[in-house]
Amino acid sequence: MSKKSPKTTLNWWEYWIGHCWMTGWQSIRGSFRIWKDLMTGNYKDYALMWYDDPYEECVSWFWGTLGDDDTLPKEFLEGFLVQVEQIESGEVKAVPYTQDMFDKLEDLVGDIEVNLNEKLEED
Repeated sequence: MSKKSPKTTLNWWEYWIGHCWMTGWQSIRGSFRIWKDLMTGNYKDYALMWYDDPYEECVSWFWGTLGDDDTLPKEFLEGFLVQVEQIESGEVKAVPYTQDMFDKLEDLVGDIEVNLNEKLEED
């Protein structure tokens, strides 16, 4: 019984329709969602910091998303497929992120408290 060969390349259909076309529609959808928020006055969630103006942030996000292009080059995506195959075949060893690593990180930074809504003052 032969083992199914791994897929490490994308054909024309998979790349142009599956990635480029779908990514383009997702970008357009995001721009329209922000435009809808701007037109309906639903921009209260756009201010992340206490000094941000929600309306200005919404306008900034809207204009910023009009130029978004999240499509990736075909060679870049195929490189990811090769990396996945190398990990699955055991050629490259992946280090799992375990609960022990989370615990060590918590020990390192667990006692640090930051209030992002406080105004920073210089000494």
